[in-house]
Amino acid sequence: MFVASEGDGVREAVRQAIRYWEPRRLIYNLLLAAVVAVWLVATWPHFRNALTLESLGIMSVLALAANACYCAAYFVDIPMQRSSFEVNWRRLRWVLWLLGTILAIAFENYWIADEIYPFVN
Repeated sequence: MFVASEGDGVREAVRQAIRYWEPRRLIYNLLLAAVVAVWLVATWPHFRNALTLESLGIMSVLALAANACYCAAYFVDIPMQRSSFEVNWRRLRWVLWLLGTILAIAFENYWIADEIYPFVN
């Protein structure tokens, strides 16, 4: 007779989390890329000189940081799947995705407007 161990439940929760969050990471990244594209197009003459190989490296690091922040959802999702709120959580976890994405877009706009835009010559 097979008895499920505690590790099997955690493993299943991790698998379910990956199955839910990773397809949405693409949408998250596309939305963040769209924000950058809008800034570049809307203020094109201003950012023309800033597009260098060095700035590409900096933007890559910032994109990696945004994706590392996206992984924070796992720290909420996995314990919630293992809690008594599991059924409601599975129905409502899109709210966490939406709020996190809105926060990332707001932070990105702040970073561009306050930390990058004024210093580009």
